[in-house]
Order: sequence, then structure tokens, then C-alpha cells
Amino acid sequence: MGIYLTGIAWVVGAAALAGLVGYLVRKFGWDEGRPDNNDAAGQVFTIVGGLHAVLVAFILISLFDSASAAREGSYHEADSLVAAVWAADSLGTEVKDEVRKLSTEYMTTVEQKEWPLMAGGETTLPDTGWTLLDRLRKAVDKAPTDDDWLRERKTEANTQLWQVYEARQERLNAVVGGRVGGVVWFALILGSLISALLPNLFGGTRLAAHLVIVSTLAGTVTLLLFAIYQLQNPFGGGVRIPPDAFSAALARIS
Repeated sequence: MGIYLTGIAWVVGAAALAGLVGYLVRKFGWDEGRPDNNDAAGQVFTIVGGLHAVLVAFILISLFDSASAAREGSYHEADSLVAAVWAADSLGTEVKDEVRKLSTEYMTTVEQKEWPLMAGGETTLPDTGWTLLDRLRKAVDKAPTDDDWLRERKTEANTQLWQVYEARQERLNAVVGGRVGGVVWFALILGSLISALLPNLFGGTRLAAHLVIVSTLAGTVTLLLFAIYQLQNPFGGGVRIPPDAFSAALARIS
């Protein structure tokens, strides 16, 4: 709820500020505006507004895709680890028990230790997860392979562990991969300011209608910027992907 209230505050504040600027411009600048400015101002607004809309749409779509990929990746990581555990069940009691123990410890580490750090935007996590994966690999490698069935199960376990490794790396990359760079933020903010201020050059509308137009435009642009800001980290902010995949996987192997 706090995120939504913050977004509303951003939008209302931007709309009020734009309305104040529009009122001052009309009251002390162009009065009721100059209709002969409309053609020139309209051409500039079309170009600037169009370019800015393309930039905002491109970034939003990219961040939405990244958030969806991060959610799917978490399930792929957890499901691959469950598949590795099931494959290791055929490799003898000693290997089976060790793989289940290490897998449980790995999922608990991800859910209880790594996830809060990722939600906070931490880019460097403890090496515990990587260490546990390495121990899992070694546990599977030491399993005896006396026949083709055991060799097949061992190969399957190793394949699934490799997929866990890849999905884990993608999950960690997603924490920083979606961050919008400083140059892009500069272009977004400056483009938003220009787009919101250009309608003040249009004339012919009454003051009340003009204030509604500039306020609505500024509020909409600010809403999109707020969405971009919240979507940068798929594990925190407004998206907040939960560790449900690991909770479900942990319940399955327990």
C-alpha cells in the first residue's frame, strides 16, 4: 500500500506543479495564449513527445520482460534442483541422503538469506549458495555407476545441477541487470520536463481547460517514470517477486 501512496503523491505533486506553471504562464506571460504559436509548437511537441514516448515504452517493455523472466527463472532453478534430487535418489542411500540434505540447505539459504538481500538491491551475496552447489556436484560425482541405469541417473542429476547453476547466475544478474543507467534517467527526466512544458506554448484554450491539459500530461508522464523506477529490481520495489518457487520445492523434497 505504501508504494501506491508514494506513486499517487508523485502524480499529484507533478500535476499540481504543472498546473501552477501553466497558470503563471497564462496569467503573466501569454495571458490566454497565442493561437498563431499552435502550428510551430505543435510540430515541436509532436517530435519531442513522440521520441519521448518511444523511449519510455521501450524501457517499460524491457523491464516488464525482465521481471517476467526473473519470475520464470526462479521456478526453473527450483524445479531443476528438485529434478536433480529425484535423479540422485537412485544413486545409493549415502548419495541420496547427502543430496537431499544439501538441496534443503541450499533452498533455505536462497529463501531466507539471499532473497532479502536481493530485495534490498544487494549486488554481492555470500558465497554460501555457490559452495552448496559445488558440494552437490561433488556428492553426485562420487556416486558409483555400476550399470547403464545408474550412469543415466548420474548424468541426469549433473545436467539438472548445471541448469540450477545457470538459473542462479541469471537470478543474480537480474538484480542489477534491470537498473536504468544515469544517462537514460537524464534523458527520461529532461524529456518529461520538455513534454510537460511545451503545451504552455499553445493558445486558444481557456485557462481552466489549459490547466487540465498540462496537469493531466504531467501526471501521466510522472506515473510512467514511477513505474520505471519501481520495475528496476524485480525482487524489490513494486514488483517484489516472492521466493514461492523455493518454498514449494522445499516442501516437495521434504
